[in-house]
Amino acid sequence: MATDAPPPAKAEHHLPSAEEFTAVQESAEFGELRRSYRSFAFPLTVAFIAWYLLYVLLSNYAGDFMGTRLLGNVNIAFVLGIAQFVTTFLIAWWYSRHAAAKLDPKAEAIKSRMEGGA
Repeated sequence: MATDAPPPAKAEHHLPSAEEFTAVQESAEFGELRRSYRSFAFPLTVAFIAWYLLYVLLSNYAGDFMGTRLLGNVNIAFVLGIAQFVTTFLIAWWYSRHAAAKLDPKAEAIKSRMEGGA
């Protein structure tokens, strides 16, 4: 069954100029967004890399320690290896929550203002 309804109107977006991008990049609001991202991502990245390197170094140089059995055939190396996966997923989940609460609203406000030409 055909309808006579016209197609939905396309929303017109303002395409920002290079000067507008530069102005936003230099704004205090964008600086705060960047600080929020960096203050979360950089320390967590450094901590995770240190944790990963500790695991690798222990695996290479502390074989007796890593081979210590905890329960049956489960040893310290296995537990720390599983902990690597767990911390990876926890960090991803934590970042997702942080981004949704702190970064996305600020980024959306900047984006809306730029696309709206305000």
